[in-house]
Amino acid sequence: MSHPEPLITADNLGLEVAGRQLLQNITLALQPGEIVTVIGPNGAGKTTLLRLLLGLTRASSGEVRRRPGLRIGYMPQRLQIDASMPMSVRRFLQLGQAQLDREQARMALQRVGAAELADASLADLSGGEMQRVLLARAASRKPQLLVLDEPTQGVDVGGQGEVYRLIAGLRDQLGCGVLLVSHDLHLVMAATDKVLCINQHICCEGHPEQVSRDPAYLELFGDKVAPYTHQHNHQHKLSGDVVGDHSCDHEQPHHPPEHRERK
Repeated sequence: MSHPEPLITADNLGLEVAGRQLLQNITLALQPGEIVTVIGPNGAGKTTLLRLLLGLTRASSGEVRRRPGLRIGYMPQRLQIDASMPMSVRRFLQLGQAQLDREQARMALQRVGAAELADASLADLSGGEMQRVLLARAASRKPQLLVLDEPTQGVDVGGQGEVYRLIAGLRDQLGCGVLLVSHDLHLVMAATDKVLCINQHICCEGHPEQVSRDPAYLELFGDKVAPYTHQHNHQHKLSGDVVGDHSCDHEQPHHPPEHRERK
């Protein structure tokens, strides 16, 4: 049985800057509809890897292959907003995307549960609201590949589970692949198909539970991380606050990805 062509492939990717090896021997392939999470300690080269895969930085060795005509939606780790320059969320979504009309901008926000923010000022958004807007912008071109660098940056724990639920929902709606960077495996265990743990090189890779038990992972992070499944029997506000009195258990026994029901 033939497999579809990967969206993006890296073969023995390496980067050396001023005699310092930042990354070496990174090999990966991301398939359509697959969520792959890159984790690793600070300074491991996670963001550098994304830049190499996106073609923003030239590799010193190895090769990156992207499917011809691949549409990529990118969500950066941080965005500096000048509070003195008023800009609405809708206008921000349309920056550099003149073809994105008013209705398309509304739909992009609706996909991430933030349609009511269209006329809000970008400078007034909370951390959780800003991440939703950035996610809406990344998904607005209906990409075949979503690349997300620390998508829960500045979001509280309750809101983080919601962001990962939204990412999985976008994967289902758009039929796209997702490559994301996270600093914390237990937060993404329930929302990823494959994990790549790096520290300048690939330490271990595989299904989330498999990686969480790998000696190389435990050496980097210890065994303090508990499996995480977001039991979504309630709703969050955009700020991450829980709406209603239903319980939320953020640390539950985890079911392997192959047992999760996919829409």
